[in-house]
Amino acid sequence: MLKQRLLTAAILVPLVVWGILRLPTEYLALVLALFIVQGAWEWSALMKMTSSVKRGMFTFIVAAGLAVSWYVLRDEAMNWLALPVLSLFWWVLAIALVVQYPNATSRWSSSIAQFLIGLVVLIPTWVAVIGLHDSNAQGPLLVMYLLSLIWVADSGAYFGGRAWGKRKLAPAVSPGKSWEGVASGAVLSVVYAVGAAQVLELPGNQWVLFVVLSLVTVLFSVLGDLTESMFKRHAGIKDSGTLLPGHGGVLDRIDSITAAAPVFVVGYWLAGFSGVSA
Repeated sequence: MLKQRLLTAAILVPLVVWGILRLPTEYLALVLALFIVQGAWEWSALMKMTSSVKRGMFTFIVAAGLAVSWYVLRDEAMNWLALPVLSLFWWVLAIALVVQYPNATSRWSSSIAQFLIGLVVLIPTWVAVIGLHDSNAQGPLLVMYLLSLIWVADSGAYFGGRAWGKRKLAPAVSPGKSWEGVASGAVLSVVYAVGAAQVLELPGNQWVLFVVLSLVTVLFSVLGDLTESMFKRHAGIKDSGTLLPGHGGVLDRIDSITAAAPVFVVGYWLAGFSGVSA
């Protein structure tokens, strides 16, 4: 399993980095849309849909949502940030649902609720990443920073949890995560953010805001991971899919990003950093 994970990562990571830094936004949007559509197919399994027709319908609706979102992104008269902002209401609610699990499952376990949640989880992620990539000349670098920030925090959490993890973060949802692991990831991400602020050539008076935003983004990335784990546990599924050997499905790889991307993009805009506008 470890060999598969390393091999898959060795292939995917360079491709992801190249795609973000080299592909025009139009082509990156299409590539990411394919991943989101696959994620939609996997989400339909979390909804316990057994009919291929119903799963296909949900996947088609997500694909159509991406198409409409692309139109919004390209129309300068329309506010593309509205969708990431809207998704933040869900992620704030998700905190309470994860903390209360399994006691509050009746609030989100209906087919209609999970259908709507799926839309709010998947489509704003795509909009946030593509909107950020297309925001200014530094857009690709900002997207690269967002993803690498999550990777750095995940690595810190993994090794910190293994070394010092004692207190469980959310045992009912993800027994393997610890508060010590989260703290380790947070500390490492702060150090990384300070270095990134220099690379991005941010003015000194913006460093604190940037580091705080990065830390909040990391904390929400943990929430994204826990939320998907909650849905998988409720559905009785270990992995969302099998597309990526050793890593599970697409949702298993982007769960952190689904919460982190909207938070980072909206926070970047609210903080007044240059380049991201409605």
